[in-house]
Amino acid sequence: MLKQRIITALILAPLALYAIVYLPIWGFQIAIAAVIGLGAYEWAAMSGINPRPKKVALMISAFIVCMLLSLIVDEQEIWYQGQLHGVYHVILGIAAVWWIISLVMIIAYPKYSSVWRNSRGIRVMFGALTLIPTWVAVVSLRTSLHDVDEFYGSSLIFYVLGIVWAADIGAFFVGVKFGRHKLRPNVSPGKTLEGLLGGVTASLAIIAFAALHYQVEPSRIWLHVLIGCITVSVSALGDLNESMLKRCAGIKDSGKLLPGHGGVLDRIDSLTAAFPVFAFCYVTWMA
Repeated sequence: MLKQRIITALILAPLALYAIVYLPIWGFQIAIAAVIGLGAYEWAAMSGINPRPKKVALMISAFIVCMLLSLIVDEQEIWYQGQLHGVYHVILGIAAVWWIISLVMIIAYPKYSSVWRNSRGIRVMFGALTLIPTWVAVVSLRTSLHDVDEFYGSSLIFYVLGIVWAADIGAFFVGVKFGRHKLRPNVSPGKTLEGLLGGVTASLAIIAFAALHYQVEPSRIWLHVLIGCITVSVSALGDLNESMLKRCAGIKDSGKLLPGHGGVLDRIDSLTAAFPVFAFCYVTWMA
């Protein structure tokens, strides 16, 4: 299993790096839409949809929605005079509301879960609220200030990846060593409050470095730190949300597309929450 994980990582990491830094905007939109499509294929199983043709149909539908958004908002119109296009901003706002609702669902689980767990349609809708805003968020960040610095948007994406991965690593080691209080045992028994706090603390180093890199004004550093901490905290929701849905569907992994890693959603679950929330905060208060 470890060998498979390493081989998969060695193949995917350079591809992801190239896509984030060097792909033209239209190519990047297609690449991220493909990832979202694969995520939708796996979400179908978590929604109780098992026939392969229906899962493929959901995958194609998600890809088409992303491409339609790219046609509705031309890459030159995503940002205008420092403002994100209204359609994308609204979608990110809806995503922010969705993750608040998701938090309530996770806290309450398994109470009231019968309202949605027995409806495939509602769970598919949850997938749309999770995956489509992720595409919008990543594309919005990638194109930020692109006419001024073509690599600025890429650095924003790496920033979110960095703080989320630092939080994951910190949460793992702190949770193993000091974890005593379960975060939501009914959803994910392995996660602890100590691990969450350890993850947020671990991410602070990257948040501080980013404040220097982006030359954040001293009067706005508190906002930069706040948004970073919110992003890291929300990333845990993405993980817990997927765990909750997998538990309802009676499956361990979201899929088997990535040898040694499980499914695509198993690798990006925390990012599906982190990217939309960070992008919404960024375009609302920092752009």
